[in-house]
Amino acid sequence: MIDAPVRARAVRRTFASGGSSFTLTIEELTLERGSCVAVIGPSGSGKSTLLGLLSLALRPDAGEALEIAGTDALALWRHGKLDGLAALRARNIGYVPQTAALLPFLSLRGNIALPQEILSAPDPALVDSLAAWLDIVPVLGRRPAAVSVGQRQRAAVARAMAHRPPIILADEPTAAVHPVQAEAILRHLVAYASDASIALLITTHDQARAEAAGFRIAVCVMEHTGTATRFAWVP
Repeated sequence: MIDAPVRARAVRRTFASGGSSFTLTIEELTLERGSCVAVIGPSGSGKSTLLGLLSLALRPDAGEALEIAGTDALALWRHGKLDGLAALRARNIGYVPQTAALLPFLSLRGNIALPQEILSAPDPALVDSLAAWLDIVPVLGRRPAAVSVGQRQRAAVARAMAHRPPIILADEPTAAVHPVQAEAILRHLVAYASDASIALLITTHDQARAEAAGFRIAVCVMEHTGTATRFAWVP
């Protein structure tokens, strides 16, 4: 078992547009099993870019180290091993988008089970267990359009957990739900990270609620030029 499923050092990504550029640098990041980290920072500071790099959806421009579940992801990027990156992502990362992003033609059950189907490892009992834990059993057979925003978001959380990945990344997972539901979702994520001994990282604008749920706070610090961001732990 890998003690720290995520390790990153000096990983950089630059976007250029209209003669200007913006750079995010992950100076140093280690996520150990059981860790729960909430990344804060103003809009445009690079929080979603951070998740894109860690989820292997965005290619770094440079870096000294990027290890996901013990695999050198930088080497896969350098050698154009896109299939290897996809396999690494599918097996080891659970992702919760900001707006659930469920497939509209599948039921909630089908959406939650999708990571299992991709890995050819169906586990209906786990789907049922996660749905019960997140209180969405009565709507499992419905499609996303027929349930509430909060139920869709909880289904997205269950989907991220359904293949038992060692890493869960969540992009503002409570931004679209009621505060009471937000608190419940954050508590569920922290409890799961502890029980399953996984590494959990979310982005959020709600530092107080994240801290109350048990998250450790990290920050994207914008430099004075406004065109670059350093990712660093809060002192």
